[in-house]
Amino acid sequence: MKYKTQGTCSQEIEIELKDGLIDSVSFIGGCNGNLQGISALVKGMKPEDAIARLKGIRCGSKSTSCPDQLAHALESML
Repeated sequence: MKYKTQGTCSQEIEIELKDGLIDSVSFIGGCNGNLQGISALVKGMKPEDAIARLKGIRCGSKSTSCPDQLAHALESML
């Protein structure tokens, strides 16, 4: 699934679920190293667990962040 982000440096998130678990996450744009780290950390997690950990994280004075946008993307998939 492709998810267009809002309010972040990244423009899009590509997510694949397999057998109810997060199989892969790729961010387009944004802080490459940090986003690769987030992608590696959520791989193999249940979407619900990742949502619980990431939803509501803010980036500086922004009302959202790339992790928060990932949580929104996962919610839209469930």
